[in-house]
This record gives sequence, C-alpha cells and structure tokens, in this order.
Amino acid sequence: MNTMLRKSVLGIAGLAFTGGVFAGPIAAHADAAPVHSTKPVAVSVQGAQSKIDLNDEQTANAKAIIAATKKAGLPERAAVISIATSLQESKLENLGHLGDANDHDSLGLFQQRPSSGWGTPEQITDPEYSTLAFLKGLKQVDGWQDMPLTEAAQTVQVSAYPDAYAQWEQQAADIVAHNWNS
Repeated sequence: MNTMLRKSVLGIAGLAFTGGVFAGPIAAHADAAPVHSTKPVAVSVQGAQSKIDLNDEQTANAKAIIAATKKAGLPERAAVISIATSLQESKLENLGHLGDANDHDSLGLFQQRPSSGWGTPEQITDPEYSTLAFLKGLKQVDGWQDMPLTEAAQTVQVSAYPDAYAQWEQQAADIVAHNWNS
C-alpha cells in the first residue's frame, strides 16, 4: 500500500475511532427514542468491494430496476439486491445471446434462462419484466430483507459462484441511494 493511501486510511480510521469515543458515551445516555431508518439499503457490506464506472445504458438499466422495484411495492433493499445481482450477472448490460461465450441460454440483466422458466427471450431482455421476475423469486425467500445480500441473491439465482454478489453491495447501495427519489 503506498504511503499516501495508507495515511488516508489511517486518518479516516482515526476520525472514526475518535467520533466513536466521544459520541459513544453521549449516545449511550441519550433518552431519545431509537431512530429507525426508512432506508435500510445496506445490511452489512461483506468482503472486498468492486466498482465499475457506468455508461448511459447501464445507468438507464439501474434506473429501470429501481422503477420496477417501486412498481412491485418493494423497499430500497430489494433494489440494492437486484442491482448488485445485475452488476454481477451482466454489469448492468442487457445481454442478448453471446454465442459460444454464453452460459447456456442466459439472457438479459440477470442472465435468466428461458429454458429454466424465467420467460421468453423477449421478456427476459425487457428490463422491467426481468426485474419483476427476479423480485418475484426474491419475495419467496423467507427473511430476504435481513439476510446477507449474497445469500438472498444466490437463493434466487442459483449461481455457480454463490459468493460473487457480495462484492457489488456498496455500489448498488450507492446507486439506489442516489436514484431512489429521482
């Protein structure tokens, strides 16, 4: 780790520690009622995080996922799980058939398979449809709201790489936080 990066990390860690030392005792004795966030977008980010720069198409697809989540009447956490899943599966690109590079007959933002009952190729490559199909599966997972993102996503997707979804949680949470109310 280079010196400047190390100093930055140590400086941030020091500020966090100092804030905890001073705020902890005050918060521990506060009589105020507990504050419950209405935006539990990230339960607990696990492991090293990945991040990509999004182009206009990827941003539009992320916004389509958020719109479909709202249409389904689900909270921001569902959008975070959906976007993180799509980041892993397709980097938020609405992929058609990739020929020899294709994983079976996987298509779209979530790499869903017509042969597995996700829908027709036309449906699966429609961002709203594919998101609603993913969310339908997510709603069937007991306790998905409180489980680690990678566990919730894996239960729906049944991927060969079950832990891969976790690396996108922070970027997905940031995307949702930035776009949920716009």
